[in-house]
Amino acid sequence: MQVDLKAVEQLAPDQASLRAAVGLAKAGTWSSLGSSPDGVLIWAECWAGWDTKFYRVVADLRHLGNKCTCPSRKHPCRHVLALLWLNAEGMFAFPPAETPDWVGKWVEMPDDPKAAARREATAVKRADDTDRAVLDVLEALEQWIGDQLRTGLATFIDDVTARCRKIALRLVDGKAAALAHRIEELPSRLLALPAADRPRGAVVELGKLVLLGRGFRMAPRDADIRRAVAGAETREAVLGNPGLLRARGIWEVLAELVRTHHDGRVWRTNWLLNLDGTGPRFAMLLDQVSANRGRREAGLAPGGRFVGELAFFPARNPLRALLVEREPIGAEREFDWPEPGSALSGILTEPLLAEPWALDVPVLLPAGRLAIDAAGQGWWRACGDDAAVPLAEAATGLIRSTELTRAAALWSGNRLSILAARTRWGRISSHG
Repeated sequence: MQVDLKAVEQLAPDQASLRAAVGLAKAGTWSSLGSSPDGVLIWAECWAGWDTKFYRVVADLRHLGNKCTCPSRKHPCRHVLALLWLNAEGMFAFPPAETPDWVGKWVEMPDDPKAAARREATAVKRADDTDRAVLDVLEALEQWIGDQLRTGLATFIDDVTARCRKIALRLVDGKAAALAHRIEELPSRLLALPAADRPRGAVVELGKLVLLGRGFRMAPRDADIRRAVAGAETREAVLGNPGLLRARGIWEVLAELVRTHHDGRVWRTNWLLNLDGTGPRFAMLLDQVSANRGRREAGLAPGGRFVGELAFFPARNPLRALLVEREPIGAEREFDWPEPGSALSGILTEPLLAEPWALDVPVLLPAGRLAIDAAGQGWWRACGDDAAVPLAEAATGLIRSTELTRAAALWSGNRLSILAARTRWGRISSHG
């Protein structure tokens, strides 16, 4: 069993504890690592750095219960966070072993109803504490947004990296890790726009942050909103959800997008298209690992197809998913992409009306072409229609000026990023 990095971040009482934990997650600090036969419990001894003393640390990966012999008043302490970090990153093996006496004394039997009630109460209290912390920090975020507008968009754009980093650190301390990551990425999104479009882009970005913050105040337990603010559920929590949506079908990998965060983590996003016509049309597989660790699973090559079962995170419009199982599909079998299903205006507006704070939503476009205007701006234009939509990046290669029978893209509400397209002679990538 493996805990998710986001779960570790959300468990931290503050950013200082998390930074201290990352410093402890290294060789030479830990010994006597072990795990229970079912992988639910992990334990180790952490060198305290003085008088050859070790702190004993144990954690329950299923319920995130934990204990440490250190005298810290913070719970969980940095030693517990570091132990969970080691597990999440797969830095060291936790070999199955007989449970030591000191672990056995701390761990209550799983069939003890009082222990189960205490775990449930702890989980509820943790969620309530997170809600209070997030609500407090959202007040600071709205004040920060107001300050940026009062001092002027030009000033904000000129100093966007430093300003976003400062509020992002505040958000992490306030348990809004996902929102903090979004704001840390805001400068790169904004500066990727043409200079003339950056003021408008800044207004749109800040406006979406206000919508998201107010949405959390109105419905803090809404799955979509909570995921966008505090972070995603763990794999175990998703798969253990009794109302879990599973979709088995034939999937095509549209594209893989890779980003490296400033903290060294690599974010890989695979966009999938459902070729069966049943279940969600799109799926997004998101994985994050340390740059020095590689990837957790074998890659999904863009253009590849497979038969697989996906488990979707709870949402009004399910999109993010986990790959439960997959099997290859014969290359000789050919499948067409589905019909877009509605008029272009509906394709572009309906997803953002349902989730107005979203940065990008996947859309399936009807027949069209990509072209470049005299100023060098790329456009997607519908065939037989005057409708045209600006592109986020230049169209290069074969995809430019080619008639596209279908195009799959990410739509920000302002610009399109083409993931892949179909032509009369087959599939083509965005840079093919």
